[in-house]
Amino acid sequence: MERARLSLNQYTVKPWPLAHAVDACARRGIPSISVWRDKIAEVGLARAVSIVRDAGLRVSSVCRGGFFPSPSAHERAKRIDHTRRAVDEAAALGAPVLVLVCGPAEGQRLADARAQVIDGIASLAQYAASANVRLGIEPLHPMMIAERSVVASLREANDMVERIGSPAVAVVADAYHIFWDAHVEEELARAGDAIAGVHLSDWTTPRGDVTADRAMIGDGCIELSAIVAAAEAAGWRGDYEIEILSETAWRGDLDAWLDLAVARYEAIA
Repeated sequence: MERARLSLNQYTVKPWPLAHAVDACARRGIPSISVWRDKIAEVGLARAVSIVRDAGLRVSSVCRGGFFPSPSAHERAKRIDHTRRAVDEAAALGAPVLVLVCGPAEGQRLADARAQVIDGIASLAQYAASANVRLGIEPLHPMMIAERSVVASLREANDMVERIGSPAVAVVADAYHIFWDAHVEEELARAGDAIAGVHLSDWTTPRGDVTADRAMIGDGCIELSAIVAAAEAAGWRGDYEIEILSETAWRGDLDAWLDLAVARYEAIA
């Protein structure tokens, strides 16, 4: 795959501050970066914008907003406002999408929590549209449903996009989370223009935290070439983010880890 469409998701090299990650991209000819909000907060939004722009990088996405469900209406309103501020940050950085991790049920029925996700996103759709930012619903692997997201399949995310009916609401297809689904290629085709991001890593059975024990591209069982082909067939022409969250890698040589990730990305047929 061509490096011109490669983006580094910042949590692939999580210990590095934003300036270090941006410099690593620039030195390797990686043209784009996905920025996490905690890294923005470390330096302030104005400085974050300057760091990225001075290096000539694109921002493929900002991570993350969401976590909408709560039994408390007051808390739900706070979380919507938190995501509204995330839209502002994405707009300032020129990111086309804010990635949404939609949140767990927090003791409620799954159906009620999912309805709150839809209500939360719908309430922000016009605001995001006015900022030229899409709200990208990222379904997470079902193993994460109790702690991170009640949206556990690309089909559910597509259903939500269609129900909300706004061009500012889209899906983010992360291979780590959706590869297991027998209908994943069909759902990518269904998403079509509503695809707002594609993330790449690989799957081996997690030995620890399922969120941060991802495998290097090419070391697991995900048929990444098939997912990429399906995304391309659906019309995706944006960046591919390497998002390999790994606590083991974070304790090691991150320059070597990133170099290997780039080489494995380029080897995807």
